Amino acid sequence: MQRCLAKTISQFLLVLYVLASPSVAFAVPSMAMGYEPKYAPDFERFDYTSPRALKGGTLVLSGLGTFDSLNPFILKGISAGGLGVLVFESLLEKSLDEPFSEYGLLADDFYLADDGLSVTFHLNPKARFSNGKPVRAEDVKFSFDILLSKASHPQYRLYYGDVDSVVVVDELTVRFNFKRRNPELHLIVGEVSIFSKDWLGSSTFAETDDIPPISSGPYVVDSYERGKYIRYKRNPNYWAMDLPVRRGMYNFDRVTYKYYKDSTIALEAFKAGEFDFFFENYSKRWARSHEGPKYRSGEILKTELSHSNNAGMQGFAINTRRDKFKDVRVRKALSLAYDFAWANKQLFYNQYVRCDSYFSNSELAATGLPEGEELALLNEFRNQLPAELFTRVWQPPATDKKGALRSNLIQARDLLLEAGWSIEDGVLKNSEGGVLTVDVLLVQKGFDRILAPYARNLKKLGIEMSYRTVDSSLYKRRIDTYDFDMVVTSFPASMSPGNELRNMFHSQSVSTRGSRNLPGINDPVVDALVDKVINAGNRHKLVVAARALDRVLLFNEYLVPNWYIDKHRIAYKNMFDFPETLPLYYEPISVLIKTWWKKQTPEQPASGG
Repeated sequence: MQRCLAKTISQFLLVLYVLASPSVAFAVPSMAMGYEPKYAPDFERFDYTSPRALKGGTLVLSGLGTFDSLNPFILKGISAGGLGVLVFESLLEKSLDEPFSEYGLLADDFYLADDGLSVTFHLNPKARFSNGKPVRAEDVKFSFDILLSKASHPQYRLYYGDVDSVVVVDELTVRFNFKRRNPELHLIVGEVSIFSKDWLGSSTFAETDDIPPISSGPYVVDSYERGKYIRYKRNPNYWAMDLPVRRGMYNFDRVTYKYYKDSTIALEAFKAGEFDFFFENYSKRWARSHEGPKYRSGEILKTELSHSNNAGMQGFAINTRRDKFKDVRVRKALSLAYDFAWANKQLFYNQYVRCDSYFSNSELAATGLPEGEELALLNEFRNQLPAELFTRVWQPPATDKKGALRSNLIQARDLLLEAGWSIEDGVLKNSEGGVLTVDVLLVQKGFDRILAPYARNLKKLGIEMSYRTVDSSLYKRRIDTYDFDMVVTSFPASMSPGNELRNMFHSQSVSTRGSRNLPGINDPVVDALVDKVINAGNRHKLVVAARALDRVLLFNEYLVPNWYIDKHRIAYKNMFDFPETLPLYYEPISVLIKTWWKKQTPEQPASGG
């Protein structure tokens, strides 16, 4: 009782630390970004899990394209589906019904130093790898050090760039030292995947692409065939199943991913009963293809799940590394030629909403004209920003009214003329005779029907657009090296954005192979505002900085905005049961894996979860 009371007090005081930065540090079972965590220190389970959950059965999912690696942390190759959510555990578990709260998993206690320049984790002495060996502080240091080495994907060096060193204090205690204060850094280091040094043996990290990992999570790799399938089985000795952050979770005995060339083939395989769950991303298929005898009989169920996710931004990213796209007027002209209203009605069955922010569907989105604290922040960079940012509300080009598309194309033509491009012999050329063409790189079938009418509009401006779908391996190589004119991409956004923004928008990531900065954003104002978001210190300042960043990104026209939907469209075999309560912020496949279970049948009795 005294221990719980002490933790409750320390938890509350740590929230005050985050908000007001007092000069005291406390060990706590949970931490949140600028607010008090929802769950008390003695909580039983997350609200989006169920005490009715039963253990047992097999879950079969689909993978698209191929895979050739069992190591999801390296740049080389394409890693198998499920490794992150099933095999690799982290120090802390993130709650799915709070903006940014984390609770102890491998770590049972953690505290932030009084100066904010280090965070210390104490490991649960019961924590074990799948080979039976205990998880120790040296494993945490080993995992983090190798993730920040050149052996791993470059994104980790951007994301965790403010970590100076990792120190093993004792067998169960590890401290992360920071280069500077960073309000979310103590939380995001808690998300680092922990793996065993024994996994490597005498091999290099890159050579583990064909070595099944020693698991720190609830499952181990059972068998696999590259590009065809991977099977996981539950670790019967998984140590954490009765922790509050794991109760009612990971209920299937086995999880299998079967791979299909594309989503159209996968849907037919789903209807034939080859796997159990389909997450639909295409509006036409949702409206017209999820039907048949199994749907009518109830063998397959389809539904839409509401969510409160920050929808981020999806769009046709324009590669500003290429000279022809460096002028913002050219990029804006490309955006003016896209007719979303027609596409939404004719192609998407009016299921979508236009992305109008890099934080769509959230309070972080810029609205109206800048005012108050946001205006004061933007005024610091007024001489580096377009004047219209302060006088005009940015909106994606609209085409829902009669004559709007023609008006947009005229505006696009004028912008192109201002930028030095004019039509000659039916094509758009600059003063050096260079022709403005746009080559779109695709990896999934289905976007050709979206791009064809867009290409026709661009042709009216003298711009030739071509597009082709390539296999996933070639696509990844070209994306990693930024070998494209335009590509369909998304910038996912959390409810509490932070260090991941460096990998998406900061100039540090422009030439970093494999970064998410596909448009090649290289702007000192964006850099400064990214740093403002990361170092906001409390929720209010974070919202202000995020809105300012959003506004600057939008006015730079780095992409042609696409669309989002505030529901998850899913179809599944009528073989599952699930909790009564959904989380607020989630992806459907991870929630299925974590919280659903197979209905009990006489042939397959199950045990309680």
